[in-house]
Amino acid sequence: MTVQNKVALVTGAGQGIGRGIALRLARDGFSVAVADLQSQKEKGEAVVAEIEASGGTAVFIAADVGQRADVVGAVETATQQLGGFDVIVNNAGIAQVRPVMEITEEDLEQVFRINLNSVIWGIQAAAAKFEELQHGGRIISAASIAAVKGFPILGAYSASKFAVRGITQAAAQELAPKGITVNAYAPGIVGTGMWDLIDRELGKINGKPAGQNLRDNVEAIALGRIETPDDVAKVVSFFAGADSDYVTGQTLIVDGGILYS
Repeated sequence: MTVQNKVALVTGAGQGIGRGIALRLARDGFSVAVADLQSQKEKGEAVVAEIEASGGTAVFIAADVGQRADVVGAVETATQQLGGFDVIVNNAGIAQVRPVMEITEEDLEQVFRINLNSVIWGIQAAAAKFEELQHGGRIISAASIAAVKGFPILGAYSASKFAVRGITQAAAQELAPKGITVNAYAPGIVGTGMWDLIDRELGKINGKPAGQNLRDNVEAIALGRIETPDDVAKVVSFFAGADSDYVTGQTLIVDGGILYS
């Protein structure tokens, strides 16, 4: 897919899956707003530099996606600096490894603020901007295989990702008359810092040595290898492009063969 004169904003794009998505959309021809926390500015600017070195256009925007004003501001900044707005990828998210009986109020507030609230703020900000610009657009959000099946020790995380599926379906129906599609992607076991965290925290609970929980899970993947950010980015590229014109309200599993639906 190749596009011209289109702009995409990717949250959590300083590293991991977000970085992979930003690089892929830039290769597709999008001008890309790389959004991440101010503390991740160095990493975000490195992604911008990668895109620019390949002949693309990109800017870094500092934003805490848990704050609605930051998300609205990021959309506005992307529009002003890149000359338009066509796609938002609500990618930013956090993992949380905790048995259900140990989940605290603070745990729930944190995981939902980043994994769900930010998606809602992104949907609102993008849809408002599309309407202002008088055209349709694409809203794409990060779910997870934990949005399709709840996983033990990942209860709050699973709940937040199930909620992403729900808001995706609801928003898709509300925004379809405006020419806006709303979809989500559901990665499995991706070789990023998030799974390093999950591996370590699971090890504290089940006593397995570092790396063993990750290896055990990878061995269950039908395609026989760990997922890469580029595997996820290919699905986002599909949702962002013309080939998905008639697709909305869907959560597409991209996990190499762990879950089947």
